[in-house]
Amino acid sequence: MKQRLITGLALTAFLAINLWAPNWCMALATLICVSFAVWEEYHALVTAGHRVVSWPTWVIMITSVPLTILFGEKVIVPLLAAALFFMVTQILFRTEPELTDLSMSALPLLTVALPGLSLVALSLLPGQKAVEVVLLCLTFSVPLLGDVFALYAGSAIGGPKFCPAVSPKKTIAGSIGGLVGSMAAAMAVFGLSHVFCDAPTLAKLPVWWHYLLLGLFGGIAGQIGDLFASLVKRHSGIKDFSNLFPGHGGMLDRLDSVLFMAVLMYCYLLFFRTPMMTPVG
Repeated sequence: MKQRLITGLALTAFLAINLWAPNWCMALATLICVSFAVWEEYHALVTAGHRVVSWPTWVIMITSVPLTILFGEKVIVPLLAAALFFMVTQILFRTEPELTDLSMSALPLLTVALPGLSLVALSLLPGQKAVEVVLLCLTFSVPLLGDVFALYAGSAIGGPKFCPAVSPKKTIAGSIGGLVGSMAAAMAVFGLSHVFCDAPTLAKLPVWWHYLLLGLFGGIAGQIGDLFASLVKRHSGIKDFSNLFPGHGGMLDRLDSVLFMAVLMYCYLLFFRTPMMTPVG
């Protein structure tokens, strides 16, 4: 438990430093962390016996930061389409092409790289630094606090299982507690933003009920992300994606719920962003 706590505090400090640093530092740190997660999921699928094509995913990961800086978040969809095209092409021309190999090749692209690119886009928002920090705090705190509340509520209350075929230890009480924690995290970010941000910054942030809905749907997305990661591990016959973090498992074990929340935040920005969030050029 002590080792787990120390690792958790170190990860929190790393996140805080990158939130304070310039936008490109956060984007680069995000890219590195997501790259570890991509490798872990591909490695798990290879361990399960799948012949994956991973190089297109690595190409779009490497090019994502400069292209997002140049063209904004709209570049994500063309990058994903290009990666899928090259995956399909390579597998089609194999001696024994298998549809399963294509689906397993695309799985990390869609469930890790896509959310990772969403995080990169959130890290490179133009305009005031305070806007980026508040939105990224939402992206991380909603699923992470939801995980904490789910753990304690599930342990304290117990009761019927939530998704026993995938994760036998999770309970319905834990899931409900997790949603409460996620909504509490969103409203805490809302409250802190009103304490530390000036009026012009607040005008560019979501209204209060958007925070509440992002907490609710972000909590749901985070729990689905956690369950999906458990399904991949169960399919691959592994306990953790790696031993990168003592007491915490691998990078994907830490980011599974955050990555799904990142996609939700990316979609939110596409449809509800303010002028400050609109890329230039």
